[in-house]
Amino acid sequence: MAEQAPFDRTLLVSRRRRAARRRVSGADFLAGSVAAELAERLSLVQRRFDTGADLGGSGGELFARLVAGGQVGHLVRLESDPALLSGATGVVADEEALPFRDESLDLVVSALSLHLTNDTPGVFVQIRRALRPDGLFLAALLGGETLNELRATLLAAEAELAGGASPRVSPFPDLRDVGSLLQRAGFALPVIDQDRLTVRYGSMFELMADLQAMGMTSVLNARSRQPASRRLFLRAAELYAERFADADGRIRATFDVIYVSGWRPHDSQQKPLRPGSAKASLAEALRPRG
Repeated sequence: MAEQAPFDRTLLVSRRRRAARRRVSGADFLAGSVAAELAERLSLVQRRFDTGADLGGSGGELFARLVAGGQVGHLVRLESDPALLSGATGVVADEEALPFRDESLDLVVSALSLHLTNDTPGVFVQIRRALRPDGLFLAALLGGETLNELRATLLAAEAELAGGASPRVSPFPDLRDVGSLLQRAGFALPVIDQDRLTVRYGSMFELMADLQAMGMTSVLNARSRQPASRRLFLRAAELYAERFADADGRIRATFDVIYVSGWRPHDSQQKPLRPGSAKASLAEALRPRG
């Protein structure tokens, strides 16, 4: 029997479409912050890219910044549903089945999308193949301890009230796993780091409203199909306030953003020295002087 995929991609598209339709003011803070960071990182690369693709940007924050920056000659948006393009010119396709020809792009970027693919290793390989030699892949994924407070309190509340619990918050990859995927996919000069954003809310319900407005509520295939009771959420909110509130009563929510970059290999790139090729002896360097 085939193993069930972790994410319901059809439901994900539906929730992203609903979020795009509603456009709640202020709920784009995370996408805006990540887009600004990725745009700044790209600006530090001293070169111009003729062709690029933005994968699954939904709100279009990163796309808008890169177009304004003028560092990419032609940038195309790829979204999984026409509604997510908001009237802009782009390509409708799934991030798990990229439509680009091999060696057709100089740059691939993605903001807050690839951690929700069912075959992330395969997606990374497809991206490397779509890049020309010495092409750049730059992305941001949610990972680490993202929403650990919400996950813990929902599990605790359901275990207390029902004697068991089902997953209600998606799992997120850790830094080492994403770094390993980057290397296994064949990228050269990989760089990976993590930035933590802690956001404070008046209550758990305000946090959940923001997650819904961002299209970030759970799309796990293993989620419970039974509607959650009001009692469950009220108890979870109490536990959240008890365990993760500051002195002023406002609760904390963690978002860990993993930033990755890697290049399609090219002969011009710097390469590590072969073992044994060093011209200086370590023993000589450590020998006391005099």
